[in-house]
Amino acid sequence: MGSTYTIKYVRSGDVPAKEVLHGEVEAILADLDKQLSTYRSDSDVERFNALPGGACEPMPQAVRELVAAGDQLSADSDGAFDLTLEPLLNLWGFGPQGRSERVPSEEEIAEARALTGHRHLRIEGDQLCKSVALQLDFNSIAAGYAVDRVIDRLKELGVRSYLVEITGELKAEGRKPDGSPWRVAIEAPRDDQRVAQKIIELDGMGVSTSGDYRNYFELEGRRYSHTLNPLSGRPIEHHLAAVTVIDRSTLRADGLSTALMVLGPEQGLALAERNAIAAFFVVREGQGFATTSTKAFDELFGAGVEQ
Repeated sequence: MGSTYTIKYVRSGDVPAKEVLHGEVEAILADLDKQLSTYRSDSDVERFNALPGGACEPMPQAVRELVAAGDQLSADSDGAFDLTLEPLLNLWGFGPQGRSERVPSEEEIAEARALTGHRHLRIEGDQLCKSVALQLDFNSIAAGYAVDRVIDRLKELGVRSYLVEITGELKAEGRKPDGSPWRVAIEAPRDDQRVAQKIIELDGMGVSTSGDYRNYFELEGRRYSHTLNPLSGRPIEHHLAAVTVIDRSTLRADGLSTALMVLGPEQGLALAERNAIAAFFVVREGQGFATTSTKAFDELFGAGVEQ
């Protein structure tokens, strides 16, 4: 995934040695990289991406699970979540084959959009099929999925208290040896320094934050975010700087944070409230930020709007 991971856990008598756990985690991540990476030509997903429209190909369980999860997230977010945006991401310079930071023409956007959409995908047994020459990109949920997979294995090996973080997506459960909870910081959306916006305590919940404050380009005084709206094929243009989602499934938190980031402060908040999603929004206001949260988030961590 081109990034880092960190695992903290509490030792107990029946848990294998650290070297054993490390080997198990490395094996899972290597396996997922071979299946899901769009940055290596020999991965399963890139093999699928190279197929023409109308083709079917046997795919490993991880790929099929993520496609099914993406279909559900797309339906739940009225199309704001989409795993098939790679042609658009490349066009805008943010994908694995993106070559330049430029504003494409309306014709180029329309051409790329014709090759996107979950309606062009279907699962048949162990095969994945596509009706047009679309390309999958799992970067919006692969890390959350990896967190959940690693935790499942750690639990099988007897780990009961842990904090697992992969590329910034994380989940924690249990207590530290001194009895205190795992605490994590929701980062303020600043590209000049790392500052905590809010501290939360976790026990059995996954956390994902999406934001537009690090990956973007500027052209002729205008800022273009790496987060694309599937319905327009263009970068988002609203004032939502970041959104954090808490969910028992880190995969779902990962996908929902992306979807809410696409929808923006008003539509995103409305969708989150409607579906009882625990979400924390940071919105640009002038030279500063305002924060708001959903009822589900407040029930977990306490209410209060911060400025």
